[in-house]
Amino acid sequence: MRAVEDAHITAPEERTHGGDPHGEGGARTSAGEVPEAGSGRALPRNWPLLLVGAAVLPGAVLVLVGRSLDEPAVQAWRTVCLAVTVQALPFLLLGTALSGAINAFVPASVFKRLLPKRAAFAVPVAGAAGVVLPGCECASVPVANSLIGRGVDPAAAFAFLLSAPAVNPVVLTATAIAFPGSPEMVLARLVASLVTAAVMGWLWLWRGREEWLKPAVRHTGHRPGQSRWTEFRHGFQHDFLHAGGFLVVGAMAAATFNVAVPRSVVDTFSDSPWLSVLFLAVLAIVLAVCSEADAFVAASLSGFSPTARLTFMVVGPMVDLKLIALQAGTFGRAFAVRFSSATAVVAVVCSVIVGGVLL
Repeated sequence: MRAVEDAHITAPEERTHGGDPHGEGGARTSAGEVPEAGSGRALPRNWPLLLVGAAVLPGAVLVLVGRSLDEPAVQAWRTVCLAVTVQALPFLLLGTALSGAINAFVPASVFKRLLPKRAAFAVPVAGAAGVVLPGCECASVPVANSLIGRGVDPAAAFAFLLSAPAVNPVVLTATAIAFPGSPEMVLARLVASLVTAAVMGWLWLWRGREEWLKPAVRHTGHRPGQSRWTEFRHGFQHDFLHAGGFLVVGAMAAATFNVAVPRSVVDTFSDSPWLSVLFLAVLAIVLAVCSEADAFVAASLSGFSPTARLTFMVVGPMVDLKLIALQAGTFGRAFAVRFSSATAVVAVVCSVIVGGVLL
């Protein structure tokens, strides 16, 4: 039985680095593909045409759309989209780099040693750890899964999962720059996010059930025998490309919202304190903007109240469509539905209370 397991483990290695998988020096590839020099990977035979198409087609679409719309509207859309993207990109770079460094160089056992043994006390400590341990929401789910697998109480792991992408130094700095001259907005985001994370951790201790939690086996952190710098590079590249795509989509959505939505519709929501809060909470869930960039999107929604925009920044890093999918794939659908729903409600309530006091 051990020999069979070893065969399964070593077979992929032998197919990749040793022997001849095709029997003819490995030169044969699948139909329609040619080998990429020096990498062992295959590229589509018509890759130059695909590259040209990827470069030309989006521009052609923009030209056609631009001609069909009023020029001022197109210019306004482009200005808002570029402004949000350019302002947020440095913070996205810094945040994903720090997240990759922590994943590659900081052992997960450090968290377990630093947390109190009693779960009720470990929850706020784990939430506060997010202030000094930056990470994007895309990385927080597998990190929380790894912590649970290494003995950290799930309640503390979930508190860290919610707080790390919402209150880390990169996010708070980005918020301060997105809202210049408004330090109360930074403080409100910090307090509301920490309270939400702690309440959700305690709520899991009180009402959480083990059968809801079905953690998958996923590796995070350093693998023995692997280069830490290679792991850092791969983690940074994956997180940046993944989160960068959501940043661009969020910037485009924010620009479209500012340009295309009639002012009367915005006024319908923005004039009502409760409707504006609920509207931006739902918008944060749908847009799924990376936490390093969401402050700039919130700042662009100038027609809404400060409390509503605070709600956007508190809900977004904790509950959005991509996070729900990640949680469902990692911990199970039963957990994701209950945890995301409860987090959204708690985040909105905490944002309204903190916003009412500080803003």
